[in-house]
Amino acid sequence: MIPDSFIQDLLARIDIVELVDAYVPLKKAGGNYAACCPFHNEKTPSFTVSPAKQFYHCFGCGAHGSAIGFVMEYQGIGFVDAVRELAGRLGMSVPEDSSPQAAPHSETRQLTEVMARAAAWYKEQLRHSPRAIEYCKKRGLSGEIAARFGIGYAPDGWQNLQAIFPDYDTPLLKHAGLIIDNDAGRRYDRFRDRLMIPIINPKGDIIAFGGRIIDQGEPKYLNSPETPLFEKGRELFGLPQARQALREKNIAIVTEGYMDVIALAQNGVGNAVATLGTATTPTHVQKLLRQVDRIVFCFDGDTAGRKAAWRALENALEMLADNKSIGFVLLPPEHDPDSYIRDHGKAEFERLVTQATPLSDFLLRELALRCDLTSAEGRAQLIYEAKPLLLKLPTPLLRLQLVKRLAEASGFSQGEVERLCELKSYATPAPARAKRSPPSLARNLLRLILHKPSLAAGLPAALLPDTPERPALLRLKACLENSGGVSNYALLREQLRGQPEESLIETAAAELLDLPFDEDEADAEFHATLEKLKGSADMRRFAELQMKAQQFGVAGLSAEEKQAYIQFLTRKPPATP
Repeated sequence: MIPDSFIQDLLARIDIVELVDAYVPLKKAGGNYAACCPFHNEKTPSFTVSPAKQFYHCFGCGAHGSAIGFVMEYQGIGFVDAVRELAGRLGMSVPEDSSPQAAPHSETRQLTEVMARAAAWYKEQLRHSPRAIEYCKKRGLSGEIAARFGIGYAPDGWQNLQAIFPDYDTPLLKHAGLIIDNDAGRRYDRFRDRLMIPIINPKGDIIAFGGRIIDQGEPKYLNSPETPLFEKGRELFGLPQARQALREKNIAIVTEGYMDVIALAQNGVGNAVATLGTATTPTHVQKLLRQVDRIVFCFDGDTAGRKAAWRALENALEMLADNKSIGFVLLPPEHDPDSYIRDHGKAEFERLVTQATPLSDFLLRELALRCDLTSAEGRAQLIYEAKPLLLKLPTPLLRLQLVKRLAEASGFSQGEVERLCELKSYATPAPARAKRSPPSLARNLLRLILHKPSLAAGLPAALLPDTPERPALLRLKACLENSGGVSNYALLREQLRGQPEESLIETAAAELLDLPFDEDEADAEFHATLEKLKGSADMRRFAELQMKAQQFGVAGLSAEEKQAYIQFLTRKPPATP
C-alpha cells in the first residue's frame, strides 16, 4: 500500500502541463493549455489542462483527472504502476507503508489484497496442470495472451485455497466471493476445476473472477458474486487491456463473454470488451462512449443473442450523442465471436464490424418484426412500441430521422408521430434559450472548496440543503479531515478516486477552468454563502413552525418549538437570499 503522504508529495512535485505536453503537444489558451483530446478522435481541441489546479478535463468525452489519472488512461496501466512511472521520472523511490503507526487497511484494501493473492496462486496452478494447459492450447491461446489477461487455474477439490489462506474461516474470503458456506455451515471453494480469468478495474486491482469449466459441466461459466469490490452492472471485462486499441481504432466491440474477448485479442482484435453475466447497462455504454465514438455490439445470432442486442439498444439510447454511433452484428446462429474469428479470420470479422447494422436500422427492423404493418392495428402498435424508445433519445438529429422513418412506415405524418409520442417538434423554430441561472448556494460552496480545499474544514453539515451537491460536500469534508488537509485539487482528486461523488465533483471542477479566482476573497465569499444558507434554513424552519401553529394552535408546539417560534416572531424574519 502506497502511503497517502507519498502520493501528495509526488503530485506536488510533478507539473501536469509538462507531463501532458510530452505526450500531446499543448498550446496556450488563456490561463490554461489546450489540445485535441488523446482519448477520443476530434478535430477541434476540447482537451484542457489547468496549470493552476493541476488537472485535465476534456469537454468532449469527459476524461478528467490528475497527473496520475492521465498516465493511467494514456498508457492503459493501473494506479500503482502509474505512480511508479511518475516517481521514476522524478527519481523518487516508491515506499510501502508498513510502519506500526500506519492506519489499518480498509476492508476494500484487504479484499483487493486477498484477490491478488488468490490470482497469483491460480496462475501458479496453471503452470502445474497439463490438463488446463492443453485446454488453453486447444482454444488457441498463447502464453503471451494468457499472461496478458492473467489467466490461471483453480484445481479440483473443496478447500484448496486453504493452502494460501491458513485462516480459511476469515470473513474476508466470503466477502471477496472466493468461498461459499453451505446450509450445514461447511465452507468450500467457489471455483473448482475451472480456468480462472481475473476481472480488473481501471486502477489495476483484481475485483472478481470468471471461471470457465474445462470439460463438460454446468454452469459452463461461473462469475464471482457481487461484492464490495465488484458490481457487475458497472464493470466491463477486458477494458484495461483494450485501452490502447480503443484509442487507435476509436471503436469498442462489446461481446457477451470473456472468452470471446480473449479469443479476439489472440487473433489481433484488441478493442473488445465483455459484459459480466448481465445485460449491457447505461453505465457500460457511458464508460465506453467516454473513450470511443462508436460501439458495435457483437452477439450470437440465436434468440438469446437477439434479446441481448435489444436490451443493449434500450439501455444505450439515453447515453447517445449526435456525434456518437452504435451498431449491431448478429453472428450466424452456430457461431459466437470466439468461434467465428477462429473459423473465418481477423479480416472477415473486422468486415462484419465495419458493416454493422446501424442502431436506427436495427431498432426499426426489430419493431417491424413485432408489428403487422399491413394492418391499421399493426401500424398503430409500431408507434406505441416506438414511443418509450424515442423519449429516451437525447439526440435531436437522430430522433428526427427516426420520426421521419416511422412516419413513412406507419402512414402517419411526421407531426402526428411527434404529437402521439409527446415529442418536441423540430419543424418549428426553438424558443429563445433562457438565461443561465446563477449557481445555487450549495454549488457555490462546492466551487469554493475545489478552489481552496482548506475551506471544507469550516463546513457545517447541518446547514447543507438536500441537493445533489450535499453528498459531494460531505465527502470533501471527510477527505480533508481524514488526510489532515490537502493543498490543491489534484491531491484531493486522488482521494476521490472510485467514490460515488467523483463524477459530480469532476463536473464542478471543470466549470472552474475559465473562471477567475481571488484567493484573498475566497474566505469572505465562503462565509457569506454560509450566512445565506443559514438565512434560508431559518426561513424554512419558521415556515414549518408557522404551518404547525396554524394547524394545531400554539399549544400543539413542543416547548422547544414554542421558544423558537416566539424568537422568530419577535425579530424580523431573515431576508430571502
